[in-house]
Amino acid sequence: MSASLPLLLLDVDGVLNPFAASACPPGYADHDFFPGEQPVRLSTTHRAWLRELATRFELVWATGWGANANRLLAPLLELPELPVIAFPPVPFVKLPEVITYAGDRPLVWVDDEFRPEDRTWAAARGSPTLLIPVDPAEGLTRPVIDQALEWAASQ
Repeated sequence: MSASLPLLLLDVDGVLNPFAASACPPGYADHDFFPGEQPVRLSTTHRAWLRELATRFELVWATGWGANANRLLAPLLELPELPVIAFPPVPFVKLPEVITYAGDRPLVWVDDEFRPEDRTWAAARGSPTLLIPVDPAEGLTRPVIDQALEWAASQ
């Protein structure tokens, strides 16, 4: 991907995988990637949406899945191998690694759980930054995609 494109940081659980839904939502299928754990719910609709985003952004996995996102999800979503931000095993603490990875590049960050310090950093950042929260019971929706694309068009 081109360093001239803004980054789109993409979480998995709660975004691509609406784990908080009481049942597998329509349009999603359960995948048993991790025996003994809750199935991962994925929608094939996301394939086209993510390809569309890739025309305006450099897509980056910003998830605790690490390399497993490329190994397990990229083939199902028909994505090439994407860069991965490596996070420590501390739940929900992503900001230090995001800051290091992003540098001064413009970015959109799509996640289901932003902390107050994430919002403070984004608001004070010198480069254009948009945080898009996703409901973990609903997952990625077309309005989220449209919001990211409209942001990219305005840059």
